[in-house]
Amino acid sequence: MRLTPAAVGVAAGALVVAGGAVLVLRDAETPGPKPLTAPPSSTTSTTAPPWEAVPRALDGVTDPEGLAVTIASAEGALRAPGAPPEAIAGWAPVQQAAYRLLARNPDWDAQITAALGEDLGPLAVANAQAFRELWALTTPREALPDWAIVEPPAADELLGHYRAAEEKFGVGWEHLAAIHLIETRMGRIRGASSAGARGPMQFIPATWAAYGEGDIEDPGDAIAAAARYLVAHGAPGDMPRALFAYNHSDHYVAAVEIYARIMQDEPRAYLGYHAWDVYYRLTTGDVVLPIGWTLEQGVPR
Repeated sequence: MRLTPAAVGVAAGALVVAGGAVLVLRDAETPGPKPLTAPPSSTTSTTAPPWEAVPRALDGVTDPEGLAVTIASAEGALRAPGAPPEAIAGWAPVQQAAYRLLARNPDWDAQITAALGEDLGPLAVANAQAFRELWALTTPREALPDWAIVEPPAADELLGHYRAAEEKFGVGWEHLAAIHLIETRMGRIRGASSAGARGPMQFIPATWAAYGEGDIEDPGDAIAAAARYLVAHGAPGDMPRALFAYNHSDHYVAAVEIYARIMQDEPRAYLGYHAWDVYYRLTTGDVVLPIGWTLEQGVPR
């Protein structure tokens, strides 16, 4: 099965079809980076927008064909210009769950690629591969962590910090956003790591003393410190080396590079990542830790 605009409402990341209206997401005649801002609070479209009818997670998705439809629908909704914040918040967890499902089924990669086409197919597999790389870093745990899950700073606010650090230090905002996504889900995770790392960009206190300025818990200060640290270890000229210094794992480097490359190719991907949930891998199965969760609450129901 090859998905078409008529079937899923999106043409492989190039067009979104909404009630007959075609919204161009990419314009080959307009080179250079695309501007990125958080979506407006409402839309004035008189046609059915592509972000309507958010499904309940992945209910009923049991095969690669069904998963391909879900991925295409989620990407179409999240990439559509004018998607309101509530649509981003609704579709991003669906997108995240879809890529996690694909990550657990690598034998589906070829079918997903064939179904989604040459644009969305590699994108889907890349997102799944990022999960596989990160899962290779750790094993499921017996108990939940001593964290608090908090509301992250707004997408525009964080983007401002990333771009300010990029301007000052020369490290691409996409790499900083990718690190932030992996380390604390854009600041949702409040608490120290098992190694004692703290803050939204997860600095060991001794490393913060060498590279940080201000408050280790402050997003702007922490993002600037991350850029400063990366530059001291080879960025932006040798990003793999700098990223390996940040976390001594080839799996970590690969995951950061995947997310950064996706955001470089399609900046609106950042808005979806910003709205992803916090998952925690237990030996009894993965759990989602919602905003407001603390360890005292136990396993979420």
